[in-house]
Formats: sequence, C-alpha cells, structure tokens
Amino acid sequence: MGNPDLIFAVAGVAALLAATLPRLLNRRPFSLPLACLLGGLLLYALPLDLPDPDPVAHRALVEHATEICVLISLMGAGLAINRPFGRREWSSTWRLLGWTLPLTVFAVAAAAYGLLGWPLAAALLLGAVLAPTDPVLASDVQVGEPVDSEEADDEVRFTLTSEAGLNDGLAFPLVYAAIALAVSGGAGWIGEWTLVDLLYRCAAGVVCGLLIGRGLGRLFFRAQKSDLRLAEHRDGFVALAATFLAYGLTELVHGYGFIAVFVAACTIRAAERSHGYNGVLHGFIEQIERLFTAWLILLLGGFVAVGGLAALTWRGAAVGLLLLLVIRPLTGWLAELGGRAGPRERVATAFFGIRGIGSLFYLAYALGQADFGVPAEELWAVVAFTVLASLVIHGISASPVMNRLDRLRDRVGEARDADPAAQHL
Repeated sequence: MGNPDLIFAVAGVAALLAATLPRLLNRRPFSLPLACLLGGLLLYALPLDLPDPDPVAHRALVEHATEICVLISLMGAGLAINRPFGRREWSSTWRLLGWTLPLTVFAVAAAAYGLLGWPLAAALLLGAVLAPTDPVLASDVQVGEPVDSEEADDEVRFTLTSEAGLNDGLAFPLVYAAIALAVSGGAGWIGEWTLVDLLYRCAAGVVCGLLIGRGLGRLFFRAQKSDLRLAEHRDGFVALAATFLAYGLTELVHGYGFIAVFVAACTIRAAERSHGYNGVLHGFIEQIERLFTAWLILLLGGFVAVGGLAALTWRGAAVGLLLLLVIRPLTGWLAELGGRAGPRERVATAFFGIRGIGSLFYLAYALGQADFGVPAEELWAVVAFTVLASLVIHGISASPVMNRLDRLRDRVGEARDADPAAQHL
C-alpha cells in the first residue's frame, strides 16, 4: 500500500499543482494532465514507498476511482454548455455521435482483429473502450464557464464538449456487446442486447436525467420556501449531490447513469440560464475534477514508470496511433461535412478526439465482467499507450491550435461586420 505519510504528501503536492498549473500553463503548449503524467513518471522512478499503480491487481479500485472522475466531469460539462438544446443547434454533436462513434468502434475493432490477431470479443471491446472522446482530459478544447449569452460557445468547443458528455454513455451498449460476445461466444445475445442494453438503458438514462434535472432545477431556483431555494445559499457542493443522485437513481432502474448525469446537468443549466448559481455549481465541480484528474494521471505516469507498457507490442502501439492520427480525424471530418462548422473548425473538431479516463474506466469495468481471451496486461498496455499518446499529442497541440482558431474567428467576425457575406472558419 505504500507509506501513508508519503502518500498524503504526494497527494497534497498534486492538489497544489492542480490549483496552480492551469494558470501558469494558460495558452501554452503544455497541459495540466501532461504535467501530472511527467510528475508520475519522475516520482515512480525514485526509490520511494509509493502505492502499487498496477490496474490488473487493483482493478476494482481503478474502476471506481475512474468512474467517479468521469461522473464529476460529465456534470461539469453539462453545466458549462451555454447553447440551448435542439436538433439544429446540436447538429454537429448528432453527426459525431451517429457516424463517428460507431465507425470508430468498428475501425478500431477491425484493426485489433487484423493487426493483433485478437478474438472478436476482445477486438470489439478495444473499439468500444477507445471510441468515446473523454470529458476529463479535454478541458483545453471545451467550453469555459457558464455565461448569459447563448451564443458564447464557438462551434469547436461546443461540439467537443457535448460529444464528450454524451458518447461516454453511448459507448456502454458497445461495451456490453463485447461482454456478451465474450460470455456467450455466439449470436444468441443480440436480441436481448438490442432491447435492454441499447434501447431501454439509453432511454432510461435520458428520461431519468430529464426528470431529475427538472426536479433539481425547480428546487434550486423556484422552491416556494427560501430555505429550500438552494440558489440563494450558493453552496457549490450541491453539484456533487446532483451528480451522485442522478447516477445512483438511474443505475437503480438499470439505466445508463453517465447519460443521466450529463442530461441532468444540461437540464439544471436550462432551468435558469442567467442565474449566477450556475457559475457556483460549475466552479466547484471543476475544482473537484481537476483534483481527481491530477491524482489519476499521476498514477498513470507511475504505471508507465514501473513497466506497465512491457506487454505493448509495436502492433498494439500502431492500433493506438492509427486511432488518434487516422481513424478519428477521418471519421470526424467526414461526419461534419455539410454541417455548421467551417473548414478549419471541422479539421480541429475531427483531430481533437481526446482519449483518457473514460477509456480506463470502461476497460476496468469490462475486465471485471468477462474473460476476453487476451491477457489483461496486454489490454491495459494498448489502452494506456493510446491514452498516453493522446495526452502528449493533444496536450501539446490544443492551446496553439485553439488560440489560432480564436484569432481567426475574431478576424472573421470583424470581416463579417463589414461584409455579411464573409465565410465561416
């Protein structure tokens, strides 16, 4: 378990880094997760009595720690979105969810099946685990704090935020499909999977999220008794209550809690868009998210430092790089053709398919449900490498690219003021 006193000290340092580094690294080609990753590598390279970061030995702990981190991030993403929900307003999101997500799953599964020679269930699991973009590590390319203006979110940040908020839940049916295939080995599971894991659980997640979000929004902003009108008391930790309540109640009825948390957050945000309490809730949840992220990425760096990638082959690394540099950019770009985004915005949206904590959660969860015919160490090595590569590639490029887009957007806005026919980015 490691030296408890040393663990407290390291946890404190990581918390301080989570508080100070975002400001120091602002608009620089270096992200907080990347800094924590390097910190974990350095710490575990030293002869210190630190906790064992092996996700195979501590699978259940990894599952629940990453689960909480993703939940908190989903609430933060939903509270931050300023654009009202709608078919047309969210059209870029629907394109990525409807086309990019399934195409990515099947492309990664095909690569794993062909390059790695994995069984079909393991290949499908890898595709499902690595397909969703991550709401935790994508802060540099997500929308900022909630503001009054419904037009404040630019197309790239809005699309990536809303996509990350929804596809973490929508990947669950595909993870269940891989589990069912591994357990049964045949096709007899497809009917039950379609009715229960795909249709019912997704619908239950949406309905529960809407009902819980509306109930909490009414309580926060419109309760008849002022003591119950929590918006007037400005307690930020209520965001955690909303997160756990939405997740727990939805899971009790066997719905997808990830979907419910994001939908509930968006519904609470929509209950009173201009109220300053939205900023209080988001500010608190963002701080908790940064804290969890720092700790988890520190351990991920430790996992690499102690030889966690020893089971990685060049074919496994090739699958991860193929996803980040070819599959996601290509499927994302194709899905956005003819959409609201301009050419440069479309390229940026397609490129920043960040992989992270959500992938670690799904893998830990699935490995607790079935045997996929591939050593757990090899599965963890491929997924961890992909997350690490995403941290480096996207962590270095996010700030320069987004800063460049912001400058171009300002110029286009000025040009459009002078000439309404000016083109989009």
